[in-house]
Amino acid sequence: MSTSTVAPLILRIPPPLTEHPASVYLSSLSPGSEPTMKRSLSLIAQLLTNGEADYLTLDWSALRYKHTAAIRAALIKNYEPATVNRVLCALRRVLKEALRLELMAPVDYARAVDITSVKASKELRGRALTQNEIDALMTVCFSDRTPGGFRDAALIAILRGAGLRRAEVVKLDLKDFKDDGEIKVRSGKGRVDRTVYLSPGAIALVNDWLEIRTCTPGALLCQVNKSGRVVQRHLTPQAVLFILHKRAEEAHVDPFSPHDLRRTFASDLLDAGVDIATVQALLGHSTPAQAARYDRRGEERKRRAGAVLQILERERVF
Repeated sequence: MSTSTVAPLILRIPPPLTEHPASVYLSSLSPGSEPTMKRSLSLIAQLLTNGEADYLTLDWSALRYKHTAAIRAALIKNYEPATVNRVLCALRRVLKEALRLELMAPVDYARAVDITSVKASKELRGRALTQNEIDALMTVCFSDRTPGGFRDAALIAILRGAGLRRAEVVKLDLKDFKDDGEIKVRSGKGRVDRTVYLSPGAIALVNDWLEIRTCTPGALLCQVNKSGRVVQRHLTPQAVLFILHKRAEEAHVDPFSPHDLRRTFASDLLDAGVDIATVQALLGHSTPAQAARYDRRGEERKRRAGAVLQILERERVF
């Protein structure tokens, strides 16, 4: 945008945080979501001001349809549909806060948010791990007799057996795990608490780790330093990613993300006949449609359907 167009969009004196639409919106998010959406808002600010403003110095109340339409067009050229829709969602939410704070007229707000999301025609992202891959991961953890091996086995057991997000698993404290496998997930996405349950096999792996960790209050899955000493500090989400990448390489398993273990959890439940509403509750989703997006049974389900059809055809009397 030209300098003359950019200048009116930049705040020279930002308002108090309690009256700043972007700050008010970000304060409503969970700690796990806030950094991502903050980056989304700063991206909008940079695009609109040629890099001169960030999410705090952009005057969100001055945005009109010409700005939001330009943002959408610029995002489509450079980003995947999922990223575009995430950024547009953040944009709409901030403008809604500007309306609520009476910084924006209703008619200007209605026009500014009248931009459509982008339809994605690509296949679903991520994958479900096979049982052979899970077994290989656990084998490399079992072969590592250091505290790190026991901790990593417990980490994979919880991610795989309870479908937690990595931002949720790193916040677990010892008090959140019960002997019967009950895990209390506190302030998950959307700041909603939920309860999940581990299988007996997963419980055993967590208990093996707890024998080394001891019963000291604090992080359930804590750090292990280079000398193998347990350090009573929470893992970071980035550390979880590093651990899984390391174990995947050792086990000769194709790279996967923590969310792929969550997808595996959901797919296995659906494959076992668990109803979608229950899967939704265990995943901590607000709608069944969100839970359905985690179903990665795809081709295997098609093969089974084809096999059933063949059996029916053999039995059918024409």
